[in-house]
Amino acid sequence: MPRELEKYQLIERSLIKKYRKDIWNPFIAGVKRYEMISDGDKIAVCISGGKDSMIMANLMRHLQRISHTKFELIYMVMDPGYNPINRKKIEDNAGLMNIPLTIFESDIFEAVDQVGGSPCYLCARMRRGHLYAKAKELGCNKIALGHHFSDVIETTLLGMMYGAQIQGMLPKLHSTNFEGMELIRPLYCVHEDAIIAWKNYNNLEFIQCACRFVERRDNSVDGIGESKRQEIKMLIKELKKTNPMLESNIFNSIHSVNVDTMPGYKIKGKEISFLDNF
Repeated sequence: MPRELEKYQLIERSLIKKYRKDIWNPFIAGVKRYEMISDGDKIAVCISGGKDSMIMANLMRHLQRISHTKFELIYMVMDPGYNPINRKKIEDNAGLMNIPLTIFESDIFEAVDQVGGSPCYLCARMRRGHLYAKAKELGCNKIALGHHFSDVIETTLLGMMYGAQIQGMLPKLHSTNFEGMELIRPLYCVHEDAIIAWKNYNNLEFIQCACRFVERRDNSVDGIGESKRQEIKMLIKELKKTNPMLESNIFNSIHSVNVDTMPGYKIKGKEISFLDNF
């Protein structure tokens, strides 16, 4: 008689069975295409408690189990000031999925809440710095973040519409402040819709961003509040009704930028004008 699988095994199994085409295959394609993992890597899988980082942890664990490439994983949680309910939700979900957590604290939420306006950029930078520092302390050479395909598209449009620049989100990059450390984004080719479908299929509940800024947004009348990313997300959703290829087209466009047609661009921070070579 076949052995009955435990809940965490069923959750992981769904990624390579039911969602093989929409999640597992794009995940593997991204890891291979952008050469994210090498023999001997020790990777801190950074878990925020949301759906994206939790699915990433499951995917990375399964990949480690079957891959010919030998690498280590540490499942790292930074508590930036979660309320007790959200902290417990993260720990409960990790227990449900049999993921051993390494948790450390910081006071980032308290710090950025005093800034005013939209603190998301500052919060992201501070969180990344803390994650790099702790990962390096634990002997890791890479941190893995849960940014997915949809984040890449939204970031591109945000840069154009509100940052006055064409700017992508790289699948991996070197740290500028922590020598020898790299950041990788294993979900780079995985669509958010697929992650949501996996979450719902397994009846899972995760925390959101859990910061005070997002709480204010969620309590706003229009569901957008001060969040420009949420505004872009809703715009994409509307445009996809008449152009289903919208996201793929944007994704492909940042992989094939025709610099010859750009009146200006930057290389390592240096501004270049088309007139320089006219």
